[in-house]
Amino acid sequence: MEILFTFLPSEEMRQDIIEDFPDVNFHFAYKDKSRLPEADVLVTYGEDLDEEDIAAARQLKWIMVASAGVEKMPHKAIAQRGITVSNVRGIHKTPMGESVLGHLLALKRSLPEIYENQRKRTWERKFRSTELFGSTALILGPGAIGAEIGRLLQAFGVMTIGCNRSGNQAEHMNEMISFDELLSKLPEADVIISVLPSTPETRNLLGAEHFKAMKEDAIFMNFGRGDLVDEEVLFEAMKNESIAHAVLDVFEQEPLPDDHPFWTLENVIISPHVSSKSGKYLERAMEIFLPNLRQWLEGKKEPTNLVNMEKGY
Repeated sequence: MEILFTFLPSEEMRQDIIEDFPDVNFHFAYKDKSRLPEADVLVTYGEDLDEEDIAAARQLKWIMVASAGVEKMPHKAIAQRGITVSNVRGIHKTPMGESVLGHLLALKRSLPEIYENQRKRTWERKFRSTELFGSTALILGPGAIGAEIGRLLQAFGVMTIGCNRSGNQAEHMNEMISFDELLSKLPEADVIISVLPSTPETRNLLGAEHFKAMKEDAIFMNFGRGDLVDEEVLFEAMKNESIAHAVLDVFEQEPLPDDHPFWTLENVIISPHVSSKSGKYLERAMEIFLPNLRQWLEGKKEPTNLVNMEKGY
């Protein structure tokens, strides 16, 4: 069996993988797809594939995506070939949960102002600090990541409302609603957190009417995908101070252009798509891939975290 990685794990990790699977030929080639025609399995971040690659990958049977998002992959071409696709859904929950909580606590406890005053050597004790305790968070996408965010927030005494397509119950949510009920529920939320993937149903899910429905002191946090809301709509909402703050880790275009108007807004925090960064990222990804690979070699061709390329998740 031929397995191609289009990114480079650490030398130690590569050696461990090779030793654990002596009958498999592994090829580790950073962004080099010259071996695609011979590969049976491809391990990739997903963003480096196009329709021509899929056509050239004549032996390919399984694509392991070392990411949760698959929206940039050639869905139709993969689906037509019947290639199995799986991802590492769930490994981001710890770093992303901590990132969301870190930003939220920073805003609630006036940390940006405190840090700025230190730089200016200003002793100032008047802040509009508030508490998380007793507030309500509406979490768009209460899957593995959203549930972890809910768990952390509940520990701070926050009421959690989950929102997904079906409205079916999810872990660490005090209440669940469907997308159809979102607009009517927004006035109750102090914090709105999105960790939704990019799908036809979620693109531009939020419009101007949703920001008008939010509290004036609400905090909107997007840690899912940048196409959840049209950026012109979001810019207008923040420029007009329809809500208090927006914390954005994802954008329609990345890197965010240096002339983008978001840079000019003091009530918008720009995080350069780093909420899932962690020194344990690849370690956790391999903890999903390698057991699946062992089962694949034993003839069990249904890895965990299967992705439906027609649905996009």
